[in-house]
Amino acid sequence: MTSTHEPVSYLGIPPAPPFVIVISGPSGVGKSVICEGLLEGDPSLVRSVSATTRPLRGDEHDGVDYYFWSEERFDEGVREGHFLEWAEVHGHRYGTPRARIEELLAVGKCPILNVDVQGGHSVKRLMPESVLVLVAPPSMTVLEERLRRRAVDGEAEMRVRLANASRELAEWRHYDFVVVNDLLVDAVRDVAAMIRAERGRVARLVQRLP
Repeated sequence: MTSTHEPVSYLGIPPAPPFVIVISGPSGVGKSVICEGLLEGDPSLVRSVSATTRPLRGDEHDGVDYYFWSEERFDEGVREGHFLEWAEVHGHRYGTPRARIEELLAVGKCPILNVDVQGGHSVKRLMPESVLVLVAPPSMTVLEERLRRRAVDGEAEMRVRLANASRELAEWRHYDFVVVNDLLVDAVRDVAAMIRAERGRVARLVQRLP
């Protein structure tokens, strides 16, 4: 069986307008992998690349994983209103260049933003039609095990990340959907289903009616 994003012409239903999709959750919960799974399964989705002041890690590449900006350049972007959202996380700043998101929406693409909950709140405030998905671990114990397997943080930073995780997960009431990433394939399937459901929401469809 194949799916389509084309309008149901015999009912006079137009195609749904594109919208921003925000994927949030604590470090180590699997947000990036879920985003990659969504992108592989739906060509209408496009990953948003954020700007950050943190240094590169491992095999990351500038302009692919993030735009790695200096503190001075980031300051300039904040002053001139170039960000759709920005926030400080774990001592570094992250932001979504607004112009690029608007370009993608204009050509019918749905940008996926992998941002923290502070960023999610900002996006929802500026773009109420966006869809916010919070990814949660099966338990805090499982999350700690995943973080330790990554082996990129010292013990002090590990504790900071776990404390921040509890605060982030407490924001679930302000999101549109919550998905538990226990088995990755199920989590990707569930988020994809949420996106499909949003495309069929009547409140979105009527926005395209003359």
